[in-house]
Formats: sequence, structure tokens, C-alpha cells
Amino acid sequence: MSTPDWLQTRGGELRASKDGHSWTAYFAGLPQYLLEPLPAGGKFYCRVTHTINGKRLESNATYEGREAALQGGLTELRNALGW
Repeated sequence: MSTPDWLQTRGGELRASKDGHSWTAYFAGLPQYLLEPLPAGGKFYCRVTHTINGKRLESNATYEGREAALQGGLTELRNALGW
């Protein structure tokens, strides 16, 4: 998964985590948000957690696969940030 344009335009970067199952959005070289596609009743959802304070972006959206869940999580993050 490459860094989306909207994130890169604002100096951000998306990196795969060492566990191979999650991704981290970095701003100014610091980890800011953890995105974890997780199983949910035969589908997937994306848990988005702010790494600074542990707060999560709440969403009931589910997706057909892990990559779709990650894309959905990125969209949720973008909307939460107002971008």
C-alpha cells in the first residue's frame, strides 16, 4: 500500500508496521495514527487509533477484505481530519 496523495501532500507518510497486519500514518516523521484492518462477522473493519492519546475513530463500516478495510480506514481518517 502506497501513501495516498492527500496524506503525502500534507507531509504525511503511510508505512507498514513490522507485524505485517497494520499500517501507521506518520506526520513530520512521527507516528500519529495506527490503522488495523480486523475481522468483523465475515467481513473486515478498520480500527483507527491516535497513537498520542489512544483515542479511536469510531465507525460501524465493514468491508469485503483487508485492503478495502484499510482504504476505508484511510477515508475515515481523512474525514476526521477535515481533509
